[in-house]
Amino acid sequence: MDVSAPVDPELLAFATTHQLVRPGETTLWRRLTGGVSSDVWHLISGGRSVCIKRALGRLHVTADWRAPTARSLYEWRWFQTAAGVVPGSVPEPVAFDQALGILAMGFLEPDHYPLWKGQLMAGHVDPQTAAQVGDRIGSIHAATAGDAAIAKRFETDEIFYALRIEPFLVTPADRHPQLAPALRALASRTGATKLALVHGDVSPKNILVGADGPVFLDAETAWYGDPAFDLAFCTMHLMLKHLAVPAQIPALSESISALRGAYLAQVSWETVGTLEARAAYLVPALMLARVDGKSPVEYLPQTAQKDLVRAFATTMLLDQKSQLNLVHRAWVDAINQANLAFKGV
Repeated sequence: MDVSAPVDPELLAFATTHQLVRPGETTLWRRLTGGVSSDVWHLISGGRSVCIKRALGRLHVTADWRAPTARSLYEWRWFQTAAGVVPGSVPEPVAFDQALGILAMGFLEPDHYPLWKGQLMAGHVDPQTAAQVGDRIGSIHAATAGDAAIAKRFETDEIFYALRIEPFLVTPADRHPQLAPALRALASRTGATKLALVHGDVSPKNILVGADGPVFLDAETAWYGDPAFDLAFCTMHLMLKHLAVPAQIPALSESISALRGAYLAQVSWETVGTLEARAAYLVPALMLARVDGKSPVEYLPQTAQKDLVRAFATTMLLDQKSQLNLVHRAWVDAINQANLAFKGV
C-alpha cells in the first residue's frame, strides 16, 4: 500500500469494510486540501477512485469554530436527494458510515471537472455556468418545497446555526453594534423560515464545472429552511469577486444576472418577489461576514477592500433593497466611487 501521508485507522477500517480497499491491491491515499471543515482524502485502489471525507469537530480557521460532526449524515442525504432530482449534479454517492461520520463519493478528475472558483480567480468567467448553477439549485428547491418527509430528514437547525447563522450573522452583529439589531433580526427570520431543502454552501469553491453542468460538493450545511439563503450565498461570492478580479466585473455582473434569472424561473412555492427580497437583504450581511465573520475570504487582503465591504454592507442593511439587481447595481457604484477616491479624485 502506497500512502502519501499517515492515514487514520478509522479511515482504513471504513475503506476495508466497504470494499474500497481489497486484499492484495495496490493502494494510494492522497490528502486533499482546500477545505476547513473536513478531513478529505483521494483513495485509489484496484482501479477504484473515490473521495473519502470525515467531518471535523473543530474547523481549521483562526476563530474557535466548532460544529456537530453528525452533519456527515445530512451531507450524505443531500447528495442522495439531489442526485434523484438532478442526475449528475453531485458526485456518485458510494458509501457511508454514520457511526464514524465518514462518507465516500466518486472522485471527479480536476482535468475534466475544474473548480469554478479557480476559473473565476483566473479571470475565466462564463455566465452560462452561473445560469446552470441557478437552474440546478432552483430545481432542487422546487422539488423539495413543502415536502414534509424531506423536512423530517433534514431537521438540522443546530448544525445550520453552528455553521451559518452564528458565524455569518451573529458574529458580525457582535462586532458591529450599530448593525446588531438588523443582523440579529435577520438571523431569527432566516432560522425560522422552513420552505425547502437548502444546500447552505453554494460557493464557487464547492462547485465543479463539468461538461454536462455544475457538480455540487460539500453539503455539510444541508438544512430544510430558507431557499433564499442559497441564492444569496452564491450571489455574495460573485459580488466579492468584483474586488478580486476587477477586470472581469462586466462578465461577473452578467453572471449574477444569469444566476438570478435562472433561479427565479424555478420559484413556484412562493411569490418571486417575496423570496428575492429575503435574498437581497441577506447578500450584504453575508458580504460583511466574509470580512468580519469567523471565516473571512483569503482573497481580500487589503484594508481598503475590507473597509469598502463594511461601508457597503452597512448602507444596504440600514437601507434595504428588495431586488438583487438593485443591490448589485449599488455595489458596482460603490466600487466605482471607491476607485475614484483611491486615485485622489
